[in-house]
Amino acid sequence: GDEESKGGRGNRKRQSNSYSSYIYKVLKQVHPDTGISKKAMQIMDNFINDIFDRIATEAGKLARYNKRHTITSREVQTAVRLILPGELAKHAVSEGTKAVPKYNSSEGG
Repeated sequence: GDEESKGGRGNRKRQSNSYSSYIYKVLKQVHPDTGISKKAMQIMDNFINDIFDRIATEAGKLARYNKRHTITSREVQTAVRLILPGELAKHAVSEGTKAVPKYNSSEGG
């Protein structure tokens, strides 16, 4: 459309550091017929960045308290348990527990 003519940037301006494509994929898994506005997508993106930051900060503190230089899945899991409330933490931990072996197997070969 018109975007390309304006400095050649167009559609792909914030693709590099946005979760929007992943948010969209998950939305379609849960509600295939539901769309999302640009503003709602920005809010979701900010939400994920905020949660990521909180978990990463907490995991970093946990590593430091234990005189470690590496954040492992163990630190991340503990951080999730500390930051997310009740049931949400349980679901997040179970999703993470499923995701780690999946990631490790795809990474290896």
